[in-house]
Amino acid sequence: MTRKHVAVLMGGWSSEREVSLSSGKACAEGLRNAGYKVTEVDVDRKISSVLRHLNPDVAFNALHGPYGEDGLIQGVLEYLHIPYTHSGVLASALAMDKIKAKKMAKTVGIPLAESVIVTREQAAREHPMKPPYVIKPVAEGSSYGVIIVREDAPNPPQELMRDDWPYSEYLMAERFVSGRELTCSVMGDVALGVTEIQTGGEKFYDYDAKYMPGGSKHIIPAEIKPNIYQKIMTLALKAHEVMGCRGVTRSDFRLDDGLMGTGELVWLEINTQPGMTPTSLLPEQAEFAGHNWEELLSWIVEDASCNR
Repeated sequence: MTRKHVAVLMGGWSSEREVSLSSGKACAEGLRNAGYKVTEVDVDRKISSVLRHLNPDVAFNALHGPYGEDGLIQGVLEYLHIPYTHSGVLASALAMDKIKAKKMAKTVGIPLAESVIVTREQAAREHPMKPPYVIKPVAEGSSYGVIIVREDAPNPPQELMRDDWPYSEYLMAERFVSGRELTCSVMGDVALGVTEIQTGGEKFYDYDAKYMPGGSKHIIPAEIKPNIYQKIMTLALKAHEVMGCRGVTRSDFRLDDGLMGTGELVWLEINTQPGMTPTSLLPEQAEFAGHNWEELLSWIVEDASCNR
């Protein structure tokens, strides 16, 4: 039987380039071990010509951030009629835009924290809502540009007015929900499990916590009430479905169930291109559900298609 030729797309030119390179190299090695013919492609603006020349059977999308998970590379692959992994054009675009994703989630009753959309200048001039709240770029991943404004903050975040601010002019201010950081991956039409992410102290799950060895502790299964555990898996699958996602996704949540907590559970966002680095959550959850690394990668490749 002829081995499938898989082009692993990685790198790119978004702020998440280094994360993507790490994901891509890990996936390429795993796919070779699983028996596929693999070509690693560091994506640049000539990607269409590169893919025409390679003519792979499947494009494994290991890109992160703008241009890789917002529907743009998916459109290129549709145009070239190359089967590809993960979500399609529309689902990728919806999920990447935090404003549109929350609107979609609200239609199916997924619990959300209140949020408002502001410009960078507005958010720096006055508090867009009563602190504590979180400022997030509308379409970035890996916690890039995220600022937590604490309850005792006398002024709005002035770093927003830096001349070298690299993110969008439009931001989302979202009510801060204290408590646990929880996440749940979906594979096809099955929720894999719930992980609690512990970063220690008041530190939030930022870039270093996500990708640096020892930056965070992952507890799977999360030690929460069984009914809350099941509810999170149901909500993760519901978010996956309402966005029209395919392949694998990961939804993030906050749960305020501490001694003085309110018990509130809110959905934060869905990731259509979950990290696939050695410290990533999806591979851990897949293994917990009975799928080893090579099996997970093979499933993703065999699920690839156009018209996603």
